[in-house]
Amino acid sequence: MNDDQLLRYSRQIMLPEIDAEGQLRLARSTVLLIGAGGLGSACSIYLAAGGVGHIILTDFDHVDLSNLQRQILYKTNDIGRPKVEAGADHLRALNPDVNLTLIERALTEDELLDYARQVDVIIDGSDNFTTRFAVNRASVTTGTPLVSAAAIRFEAQISVFNPQDETSPCYHCLYKEGSEVDATCTANGVLAPLLGIAGSIQATETMKLLMGLGDTLQGRLLLIDVMSMEWHSAVLPKDPDCPVCGRP
Repeated sequence: MNDDQLLRYSRQIMLPEIDAEGQLRLARSTVLLIGAGGLGSACSIYLAAGGVGHIILTDFDHVDLSNLQRQILYKTNDIGRPKVEAGADHLRALNPDVNLTLIERALTEDELLDYARQVDVIIDGSDNFTTRFAVNRASVTTGTPLVSAAAIRFEAQISVFNPQDETSPCYHCLYKEGSEVDATCTANGVLAPLLGIAGSIQATETMKLLMGLGDTLQGRLLLIDVMSMEWHSAVLPKDPDCPVCGRP
C-alpha cells in the first residue's frame, strides 16, 4: 500500500484485528453484488470505501425517480441512466482504487455459476425469490459464501450462508421454493433508512468473511423491526433433507 492508501484506510488498519494484513486481504478480494437497488446501494458504498479491491456489480435496471428515496447510490441527474453505470461513477469518485466490473443485464444461471467461481463472496441484494433461489444454487454449487438480505415495510432480515462449512444451512433451508410469498417494495413500500441498515450489515458481514474476522451470521437469521427498534437473532439450522445443500 502507498502512503495515500495507508491514510485512507488508517482507521481500519489501527484496529488490531485488521491491521495492514487484513486491509491487504480486502484489497485482493473480489465480490459479486447481485442488484444495485436499496440494499446494493448502501452495501457497495461501504465495500468501496472500506477497500474491497474488486466489485462485480450487476443490475439490468435504469434509475427512476421513485428509486431516489432509498437508493443512495444515485442522484436526481442520474434518472434514466443504467444503474450500474451511474453507480460506478459514485463508487469511483468515492474511491479511485476500486476495480469495478459492470454487468448491465440479469445473469443466466450458467453465468451466475461462472462469476460465482471467480469471487470470494456473493452478496444478494435482489428483491425477488426467483433470483434469490438462483443465487443460492450458484453459491452451493461453487462453494462460495453468500450474504443475503431482504427488507420490506419496516422489517429486514439478514443471514450468511457458507457452503464451505458442511454444517451451514443454505437459503433454501430457510425458504422452500413454492411456499414463499413474493412481496416487493414496489407493492408494499419500505422505510428508506431500513435499506441502509440492512445493506450496511451485508457489507459488514462480507468484510468479516473476506478478512476472517469474528463470528458471522452463519446459522442465524438477524431480524430487525425498526417500528419497535427491536433486533432479534434466530437460530437457523441446516435442513438435512434440503434438495439444494442436503446430503443424498
